[in-house]
Order: sequence, then structure tokens, then C-alpha cells
Amino acid sequence: MATLEQDWVLLEPGVTILAHLVPAEHRWIELSDGRVTVYGVCPPDGSQRCRIEHRLACAKQPLPDLWPWLTALRNENARAAERRSGPEPPRPPEVWPDAG
Repeated sequence: MATLEQDWVLLEPGVTILAHLVPAEHRWIELSDGRVTVYGVCPPDGSQRCRIEHRLACAKQPLPDLWPWLTALRNENARAAERRSGPEPPRPPEVWPDAG
């Protein structure tokens, strides 16, 4: 997404988080014109929601445990990626054995 400074930032799709859970330097809010900016208000309004950069939520990026909820999101993203790229489960046999 475009920033106020005409740079680009890749935000985690479909995820908005209560701003007070995210350190000020990692809070991104969408403006009415579609651009985004860092939301550094401290303390943020209790109902304000923000977005985070994809690099923070990406399971393939080595990061420290910044926040427990982010670690859970990264773990879920890793599981989802594994499910999408993993082998198909084995198919049941064509003929079941006679069990009596």
C-alpha cells in the first residue's frame, strides 16, 4: 500500500488489530484516500484498530516473540501454508478387507 511519503509497504491482508496491542512504530492506519501512515499516538484510543506489516506476521521471517498474539498469528500462518503446500492425505483403499 502507498504511504504518505509515496513509499510502499506490504501489510498483512485481512488483519486489523486493536492499536493498543501494537507498539507505536508498528501501527499502520488506512487514511480516507487509501494511503497508510504509522499511527504513533500514545496512548491510542481504546477502540482504534490498525494494521501491521506482513514481515511481522510472516512465518518465514525470523523474528523474536514481540507479542504473544503475533506469535500465535505467525504459527497459524505457518500451519495454513503447510496445509496449502503439503501432500494430499492418502486415499482409502479401493476394496476394504473382509472383517468377518
